[in-house]
Amino acid sequence: MYDEVAIAKAIRERRLQLNYSQEYVAGELGLSQNAYSKLELGYTSITLFRFFAICLILKADTQELLKPCLPS
Repeated sequence: MYDEVAIAKAIRERRLQLNYSQEYVAGELGLSQNAYSKLELGYTSITLFRFFAICLILKADTQELLKPCLPS
């Protein structure tokens, strides 16, 4: 099992590191800003397809964003 909220938090942190707005990432994903915000807050589940798309947009390796869920 994985922690969706932890992944959502890692996505938000990476977006902020790149200084990207929610509007920008949402537009790249074809979502409204409100729908994207719900993903970042962990209110909406992230599909595998959408997770990979977010990784590409944020120029992040999948392991980087999954790190909070990997065993230490």
